[in-house]
Amino acid sequence: MSEKVFISPGKYVQGKNVINKTGEYVKPLGHSALVIADKLVWGIAAERVVKSLEQVGITAVKVEFQGEASKNEVNRIADQGRSGDVDIVIGVGGGKTLDTAKAVNELLGASVVIIPTTASTDAPTSALSVLYTDEGAFDTYSFFSKNPSLILVDTKVISQAPPLFLSSGIADAMATWIEARAVIEARATTMAGGLPTLAAEAIASKCEEVLFDYGLQAYESVKRKVVTPALEAVVEANTLLSGLGFESGGLAGAHAIHNGFTVLEGDIHHLTHGQKVAFGTLVQLALEKRPLIEVERYIDFYLKLDLPVTLEDVKLQEASREDLYRVAQAATKEGETAHNLPFAVTADDVLDAILAADQYSQAYKAKMGYKN
Repeated sequence: MSEKVFISPGKYVQGKNVINKTGEYVKPLGHSALVIADKLVWGIAAERVVKSLEQVGITAVKVEFQGEASKNEVNRIADQGRSGDVDIVIGVGGGKTLDTAKAVNELLGASVVIIPTTASTDAPTSALSVLYTDEGAFDTYSFFSKNPSLILVDTKVISQAPPLFLSSGIADAMATWIEARAVIEARATTMAGGLPTLAAEAIASKCEEVLFDYGLQAYESVKRKVVTPALEAVVEANTLLSGLGFESGGLAGAHAIHNGFTVLEGDIHHLTHGQKVAFGTLVQLALEKRPLIEVERYIDFYLKLDLPVTLEDVKLQEASREDLYRVAQAATKEGETAHNLPFAVTADDVLDAILAADQYSQAYKAKMGYKN
């Protein structure tokens, strides 16, 4: 592959209370919408979405998402869309709901609208979904023919979510430049199906810059449930910059480690996607032989955001060496994004990097007086 490829959604809209304008923005796309949200999100935002749709004459078929972005769930919801003759699919909620909506839309051939209620992942803008088994283990990346037609991001709604969701989104977005940088160096193929563009490189780099500049202020903002300029900047970085940056810039070690973690049983599955990516990012930095001062900059930032930086933090303090080797094997299986690093990577390399990342973080916490 020698061509550069850049892809993006049709329109991105962000601001306070934009969810009340859903109908206005969706109206050009069709006349009948399948609205997907989980039970909690129906009360938080999805009912307002339906009300706004009905105000402009769009009929709504309401479906409750059951909690796992699996092929069975996608097929179940798609069947309801077919019976309702919908031409718009709207996902409202968190990453798994949104990934499910995109996968449903691919089966229905409609226009997809994504309305995140947290800024916890970079899933909203992309033309792919991460699918899991019904039990929650990583299954596959599912690639689609086009990106969402519309992304609506209501920063007032996002400011009301638990701070953990924003910090998780920051962690996911912090991987964007670290992984894109590796893909660029390796001249590897991105999720968009080509080499990284200069635009993707600039966006991924800007994403990290915004997060370091405003991430802590934004985190404090959501603790008080207020929308500030810092929060607006970080929501855009978590959602738009990271979304464009990872898809057209590429994934590498951090997300491969995250996927590797899904082979384990236990409490790690109660952590968010971003929490696991945070530790995976430190593992990639260890693999890349980055200098200690650089690694400690990320450790310090993550600690201030209450993100995990050690094996104990990701609930793996009791994991055996054999268990961690299983993670490393899964992270380096054929087709995994760890092979987008600009050097050959084996399961043994990843195991050592997992243990090294844990040790670097333990040493930093001891040096700075953090208590476990």
